[in-house]
Amino acid sequence: MAEHRPSPDSEGSGWQPLARSVFFTTTLGAIIVVSVVLFYIFSGGEDYIARLIPALSSYAGDIDHLILLIAALVGFWFFAALFAFFVLLFKYRARPGHKASYLATHEHQLETWIAWPHWLVIACDLVIIVVAVKVWHMVKQVAPPPDTTVRIIAQQWSWTFRHPGPDNKLDTADDIVTIDRLHVPVNKVVHFQLRSKDVLHDFAVPVFRLKQDAVPGRTITGWFKPTRAGAWDIQCAEICGIGHGLMPARLFVETPEQHAAFLDAGAKSAQLPGGQPIY
Repeated sequence: MAEHRPSPDSEGSGWQPLARSVFFTTTLGAIIVVSVVLFYIFSGGEDYIARLIPALSSYAGDIDHLILLIAALVGFWFFAALFAFFVLLFKYRARPGHKASYLATHEHQLETWIAWPHWLVIACDLVIIVVAVKVWHMVKQVAPPPDTTVRIIAQQWSWTFRHPGPDNKLDTADDIVTIDRLHVPVNKVVHFQLRSKDVLHDFAVPVFRLKQDAVPGRTITGWFKPTRAGAWDIQCAEICGIGHGLMPARLFVETPEQHAAFLDAGAKSAQLPGGQPIY
C-alpha cells in the first residue's frame, strides 16, 4: 500500500500555523512563568498562607515558600496545557467543508517546537527539587542544638507528654508528665522524641508546619523553635482507629516567666505522695 503523504497545501495550511501556535504558547508561557517567579520572590509569597494559618515556627515560612512555589509553577503549566489543548482543538476541528487536520510530527519536524515547553517544564521541576531538598535538609536532617527535649507518646486515643523538670533532663525524678497538654518555651529550640504505644499516629502542629509519623517500636526525633507565645492545636494526622477524630491536644508556647511557673508547679507536685504528676 502506498504511504500517504500530506500535500503541499496541507503543509502550508496545517504545519506552519500549528508551529506558530506552539511557538506563541511556549513564549507566552516562558514570560508568565518568569513573571510569576519574580513576583513571588519579591512579594514575600509565604505571607499569603500565614494570613490563613499563622506561621509560628522558625522554619514555617520556608515550608510556606515551598508550597506556594510548587502551586505557582505546577498550577501555571496545568492551565497552560488546558489552554493550548482547547485552542488547538478548536482551531483544527472539523468544520463544514474542512476535515479535521492531522499532522504527523515525524514528517514535519514538529518535535522541535513541542520540545520547548517540555524543557521549560523540566527546568521548573529542577527549581522545585532544589528548593525542596534545601528545606528538607534544614528541617529533617540538620537540627540545631536543643535548649530542651520532650518525649511525646501517642496511643489510641490520647497524647502523653513528658517534660524535663527544673534540671532540664528527661527520665529524672522531677520530670513532669501531662496528658494532651504540651508546654514549651518560646524562642527556644525544642527537640522531641516521638513514640507510639500501639498503631501508626501522626504528630501534627499546623502552626509549626510540622507533621511527623509515630511508628510503633521506633523513637523518631525532630525539632521545632516556636516564635510566638500562645495556645495552639495539636492533631493526629494519621487515621488510627475509631477514636482518631477525638485525639486533639493543646500546645502551650510560654514566655520565660510562664514556663518557669509551669516547671515550679510541676516540681512541687512531684514531691506529693502518689508519684509522677499528671496535668
